[in-house]
Amino acid sequence: MIKIGVIGCGHWGPNHIRIFSQLADSEVPICADLDQKRLGMMQDLFPQIRTTRNYKDILKDDGIDAVCIASPTSTHFELSKESLEAGKHVFCEKPLALIPQECLELKSLADKKNRMLMVGHVFVFNKGIVRLKEYIQSGELGKIHYAHSERTNLGPFRYDVNALWDLAPHDISIFNYLFDSCPVNVSARGHKCLGNSLDDLAFASLEYPENILVNVHVSWLDPKKVRQITIVGDKKMVVWDDLDNVGPIKLYDKHVEKTSKFYATYGEFQLLSREGSITIPNIGFHEPLKSQGQYFVDCLKKKEYPEKSDAQRGYEVVSTLCAIQESIEKNGSPVTI
Repeated sequence: MIKIGVIGCGHWGPNHIRIFSQLADSEVPICADLDQKRLGMMQDLFPQIRTTRNYKDILKDDGIDAVCIASPTSTHFELSKESLEAGKHVFCEKPLALIPQECLELKSLADKKNRMLMVGHVFVFNKGIVRLKEYIQSGELGKIHYAHSERTNLGPFRYDVNALWDLAPHDISIFNYLFDSCPVNVSARGHKCLGNSLDDLAFASLEYPENILVNVHVSWLDPKKVRQITIVGDKKMVVWDDLDNVGPIKLYDKHVEKTSKFYATYGEFQLLSREGSITIPNIGFHEPLKSQGQYFVDCLKKKEYPEKSDAQRGYEVVSTLCAIQESIEKNGSPVTI
């Protein structure tokens, strides 16, 4: 039985406590938070759990095998570092840190201590995203021209990081996973619509190898909650809608053909659109957070490296975020990664 201590009981902490408590081969004996009211809620929800306002109580507990860090982003680096130094395996919510070099420092420390360090890029465990990768790898979509994602809603507003750092780690981790690489350069613009010090929205263009262009739109200031990704290939196109519980994947048998028709007045290829059927595959449903938690526990039990969501991938996401932030601060000037 893998015993996991959870640090941070705000937005995501309770979900991690629930998941690790439900899995057959893990349990959560203790959790930590600065807010006593939140700890009281945890005891109401999980009567078996011990609570503390001092996270060091978890690190000093020899009975705890691993630590799940679900605290504010600014604390991720220090808490992960302390946990690794205390000999604990670490699962850290995204992003792993705020500076790429800090991610590499944590990766090196985990290797030195022979401890596992995994990052919470939960969407790489989403069945719809896994299906998108299968379409790309099998060649069913053909050569990928471009992709775009939209992650918007009216709130929830955060005060520790801007909309880019709050929302875009999901999409960057998804596209890095789908294309087995990270962007080579980025260009972005952000906007402070609400007049505070943090950008409420951002539009980012990312160039991946093989001339794949990706657009990412994230916003706290939008009338609709949207969680969509579109990928356009030269054979087929596909749309993933995370909010569609019935058919989140729609595969479009649509493409463009060039004819060799020659006109008397000028010679050029004529572009013709080809409309085919729309396929809605049955991909089933399994809670991605549960799949992620089980993957973490399985890696611990089997002593396997968490390749699907490791510190290197955490570093690549943070490097991309920093490049996008730099481009925003330079009013959209391209930044090479």
